[in-house]
Amino acid sequence: MNQPSHSPPSPAPSSTVDPAEIERFSRIADEWWDPTGKFAPLHRLGPVRIGYIRDRAATHWGREALSGRALEGLSVLDIGCGGGLLSEPMARLGAAVTGIDAGARNVAVAALHAGKQGLAIDYRQDTAEALATSGGQYDIVLALEIVEHVADVDLFLKSCGRLVKPGGLLFLSTLNRTAKAWVLAIAGAEYILGWLPRGTHDWKKFLKPSEVVRGLAAGGIDTKEIVGVVYSPLSRAWRLNGTDLDVNYMLFGVAQKATK
Repeated sequence: MNQPSHSPPSPAPSSTVDPAEIERFSRIADEWWDPTGKFAPLHRLGPVRIGYIRDRAATHWGREALSGRALEGLSVLDIGCGGGLLSEPMARLGAAVTGIDAGARNVAVAALHAGKQGLAIDYRQDTAEALATSGGQYDIVLALEIVEHVADVDLFLKSCGRLVKPGGLLFLSTLNRTAKAWVLAIAGAEYILGWLPRGTHDWKKFLKPSEVVRGLAAGGIDTKEIVGVVYSPLSRAWRLNGTDLDVNYMLFGVAQKATK
């Protein structure tokens, strides 16, 4: 285990794709939908992530959050969709969902599973920057548990912002670059508890909330809320926490205007 250092991140390259990260997740792509497999932590995070997106979006557009179709008529882009763990719930909430991932195997697994569920989701092997360059825009853009795996953070965050329609919402979640995050998310989750394969995360790629907010602002996103996501060993469930941003956190922001 590498101990955390306080040196600044290395200069970023001009692409968001990190081939080593793509290969790492592609090797275990067949386990995306196994709730007890290598992606079990994401399955456990599902309810709090989905509820946060649904509730904030419903409030933003003046809808009933618990109607079952709170996202009806809205377009959603799921960046780094993996096997579709977020894309499918968004589709069930009524959204027209596009899921993109740089890994072809992830996209294939996601499309196969959605088809078996009777869900029409547009899955593509693509990147945020390429899609933004093409001019695509969506009512809601999701970038959950992905920014800590990209090669160029600034390009990624700016591209995410450009993909949101003016007045639309962007949701992002990631890990804070703190000593506590290293202890719990890497030493604990990967090496002691075995919740995640060793090497899943690189502490140096974790981001301070201020860094994310600044990067999103370059893409025209005005961050409206940042909340912590904490795990309760007693209930074995995740919950939102308005003050504890030390490890996992989520945020949402509004696209103010189109950017070039």
